Amino acid sequence: MSNRVLLVNKFYYPRGGDCIVVLNTEALLRENGVEAEVFAMQYPKNLPARFQDRFPSEVNFGGGTGNKLQALLRTLGMDDACRCFTTVLDEFKPDVVHLHNIHSYLSPVVGQLAHRRGIRVVWTLHDYKLLCPRYDCLRDGKPCEQCIGDNKHGVLAHRCMKNSLPASVVARLEAIKWNRRTLEKNTDLFVCPSEFMASKMKQGGFNPDKIKVVNNFLDPVKLKHYQQLDNTVARDDYYCYVGRLSCEKGVLELLEVASRLPYRLKVAGGGPLEDELRARYAACENIEFLGMLDADSVARVLGAARLSVVPSQWYENNPLSVVEALCAGTPVAGSNIGGIPELIDSENGVVFPPFDQEAMSTAITMSMDRPWKHAQIARRALLRFGAEAHFHTLLHDIYGF
Repeated sequence: MSNRVLLVNKFYYPRGGDCIVVLNTEALLRENGVEAEVFAMQYPKNLPARFQDRFPSEVNFGGGTGNKLQALLRTLGMDDACRCFTTVLDEFKPDVVHLHNIHSYLSPVVGQLAHRRGIRVVWTLHDYKLLCPRYDCLRDGKPCEQCIGDNKHGVLAHRCMKNSLPASVVARLEAIKWNRRTLEKNTDLFVCPSEFMASKMKQGGFNPDKIKVVNNFLDPVKLKHYQQLDNTVARDDYYCYVGRLSCEKGVLELLEVASRLPYRLKVAGGGPLEDELRARYAACENIEFLGMLDADSVARVLGAARLSVVPSQWYENNPLSVVEALCAGTPVAGSNIGGIPELIDSENGVVFPPFDQEAMSTAITMSMDRPWKHAQIARRALLRFGAEAHFHTLLHDIYGF
């Protein structure tokens, strides 16, 4: 009989980093003989799934009073999610429940239900929600650690959720209901994709014996794009940014720096700042906006670039933007924040202080002029972030099979 793993995430389509990790993990498990299924919230963009008819109803934090009440009940684990998840547990009978991004739209009640049945519960953390009611440890665009610990009152004092008192009250209630002791009791192992996140979990009082660091991996399909790149040919005369166009990613500062440098910058990705940035730099001939790209196109852009810049201003966990650049053999100039510096050393890139435009400019200039060993960078990264090693770690160290 094959081992059974139930992956749990609020969405089931390639919406963001957490969803991509879930999809990749599902494929990896199935390819290696593990019976894997998914539990998520109902959503129009979800991919087909075996238990999709058992998914709990979609919740909407906007709209009228009815929507807000349903969302509050879901957040506190007091609605149809309990019944739906219990049904799936009865039918699938998993050996392991692997949680991912579940707060608010599913709630940690799913882990509690699995734990009560004696099922092993592991939880891969994609953000800082267990430590910060807002999830990203940001306040006024800067890192904030006021709520790391058992006192979460800061979310109310600063109205951290959308600058709204009602939304912040809900976040505070959620933090009280699903506090550290409750989450720790119902979870056998917390998987942190970076040493930085693990250190913050320990700082927040979580038991170090229940914390394990496991980097993200590239799925075999995407990995092939990078394995097929020719790192022996000369690189094109440009550097690139690949990622979301939003304030916490540092793109405002990057483009300001880029407008003053003599090198070409290619920007791949979309987000809330896209229209504003396109308009602002429309006359800047050395900045090119590529929009959203598929996996093959991203690999080609990274594989021909002389440098990839990751100028984040928040506590990045184990960013795929860095992982994919290194797998392409492309050095990275990254902010010295969160899990970014763990991925960069003197052989594959440089780091600079976040928010420091002068330091960023110097890092880009130095990197563009340096003769990097692209094949060596790629070889090291492909070994570190390959699926084979990740599967072995999942099976034995995380799931305990």
